[in-house]
Amino acid sequence: MDTGTPPRESVLDLFRLTGRVVVVTGAGSGLGAGFARALAEAGADIVVAGRRRDKLELVAATVTELGRRCLAVPTDITDPDQCDTLARSTIDEFGRLDILVNNAGVTHAAPATRERPEDYRNVVEVNLFGAYWTAQACARVMAPGSSIVNVASMLGLIKSVLPQAAYASSKAGLIGLTRDLSHQWSGRKGIRVNAIAPGFVDTDMIGEMHGDTLDEFLRGCSLGRTATQREIDAAVVFLASAASGYITGSTLAVDGGTSGH
Repeated sequence: MDTGTPPRESVLDLFRLTGRVVVVTGAGSGLGAGFARALAEAGADIVVAGRRRDKLELVAATVTELGRRCLAVPTDITDPDQCDTLARSTIDEFGRLDILVNNAGVTHAAPATRERPEDYRNVVEVNLFGAYWTAQACARVMAPGSSIVNVASMLGLIKSVLPQAAYASSKAGLIGLTRDLSHQWSGRKGIRVNAIAPGFVDTDMIGEMHGDTLDEFLRGCSLGRTATQREIDAAVVFLASAASGYITGSTLAVDGGTSGH
């Protein structure tokens, strides 16, 4: 008999993103491409942003195969005007922008006394400034209930085996930016802002790392292994979704316990 009482929402429903629109930067390859697919699996329509249209189109094809809509917008996030265009294109295509995954990033390793100014600037321009310009542009068009997930790194929390002053400082800065934007926007605009700090993930880049270096990193990892893409995907979906509705200004370490040492 129909009692007129709506069915109780399952806890799993909180992780679903049906009807939501997500922008993923750095989506042409690596973690970003995986995030685009995972968020589509959770029910969202996706906007993939990055510098190379050909790579974005390949990722967009995998999203549409999942039955979701996808728009590819070539974007250099170090240019605030292009970030504004990314946000406007999303609104023009979908009529809304609910979630931003600020994933675009570059790395550089060099001894601090020999690091060239242009190399340091490039890392900070992409990893910190670019994340800020993108968040700024998207927040201007986001409605209350939206979410921003910044992709930081465990190296924003702990020391690195390799000399990576530019990368580590840019990711530590991104964690600080996450706290500040959360304070500014969560209450006033209804936009939650969080970050994840992944450890080493089993990607092509890790495959190119010298074995001794990776072993040294993993000695500080409680789980003693690299993460899978899907383990990082799950953390992003959690922070993007209503499942994390009472979490803002936080950085979730997804590093196998490395930063807990």
